Amino acid sequence: MSNEISETDPIIQIRDSDDSDSLASRICNPRKAFYRYFALIFMCLLSFGSYFCYDNPAALQDNFKKDLKISTATFTAFYSWYSWPNVVLCFLGGYLIDRVFGIRLGAIFFSTLVLSGQLVFAFGALWDKIWLMNVGRFIFGIGGESLAVAQNTYAVAWFFGKELNLVFGLQLSIARLGSTVNLIVMGPVYEAVAKTKSGYECLGTALLIATCTCVFSLGCASILALLDIRRTKIIPVEPVKAGDEIKLSDALKFPFTLWLVFIICVAFYCAVFPFISLGKVFFISKYDFSPVTANSADSIVYLISAFASPICGFLVDLIGFNTLWVTGAIAATIGSHLLLAFTFINPFVAMILMGISYSLLAASLWPMVALIVSKHQLGTAYGL
Repeated sequence: MSNEISETDPIIQIRDSDDSDSLASRICNPRKAFYRYFALIFMCLLSFGSYFCYDNPAALQDNFKKDLKISTATFTAFYSWYSWPNVVLCFLGGYLIDRVFGIRLGAIFFSTLVLSGQLVFAFGALWDKIWLMNVGRFIFGIGGESLAVAQNTYAVAWFFGKELNLVFGLQLSIARLGSTVNLIVMGPVYEAVAKTKSGYECLGTALLIATCTCVFSLGCASILALLDIRRTKIIPVEPVKAGDEIKLSDALKFPFTLWLVFIICVAFYCAVFPFISLGKVFFISKYDFSPVTANSADSIVYLISAFASPICGFLVDLIGFNTLWVTGAIAATIGSHLLLAFTFINPFVAMILMGISYSLLAASLWPMVALIVSKHQLGTAYGL
């Protein structure tokens, strides 16, 4: 462990507060908890634009195929161009945050990449250029995943030893909110644009409108950087950027406990996300659900995580013992799969259990990284 705080310690405690200060004083004083909570707003919204735009294709899948006259394979390639490069580039993004940019410039840089990638993607649709859309998704992917690394590093820098698990839960909640808002909003946006445009021009215009959320996130990154500058000037803390010591080879020297965290993450997500991607067909074939009901059952995990993640994070902060919560989340997920595989109990029960366990694991597992590695290695660790 590189820090004095243990994962068994509760970190939400009753603290004395001075209620005589004005609201303006609390917002402008980094020594006040209110300043930290004010910054948390922008911290959570940092990746809102990337999560909103990431699933633009899913929200408009039929329109993509019809307007661009593309096959399902070409459509799914939009996600492949986003995902595959990040097997390596996400780690490099974390390294750049630690070694080159620092967290402030890194967050702004990767937010700019997200915005640029979404613009290229939108103009590719507007001009009916599939290759250009693929380039846009590639750029968007480089920025999006590395921006999430910067967001996690910000959370540790501001909230380590305070409400870290709650913060990770809130970040997950806002991320899922961005995805949900996209699914709700993009259809009506497309229909509104369709009144004046048609075909790929309509699709491209709708995607350009979605780009506004990336501009919003870039603004949040800029404001957060200013708040962080003021915080480090007034409060004597270690600089967020301590990149002179970190080397790429240091990743091979990370402690075994950190690699266990990575293994747990990969194994757990492999048990959840692939099932969700195939869940609709499963519910229709085994339980004879209608497509609408099957979709409802399949989406419960994300819906619950949007609300339960902050609550789970608060509980972990209040009680401590992160590893026990992680163990409980894994056991609950195994139980939900067993219910779905070997019983005919209403599958909504198992999916609700899976949603709660997913929220609990996300809120308790990722903060443990900050307890294992040094601050100047956080970006690289979260990138891995």
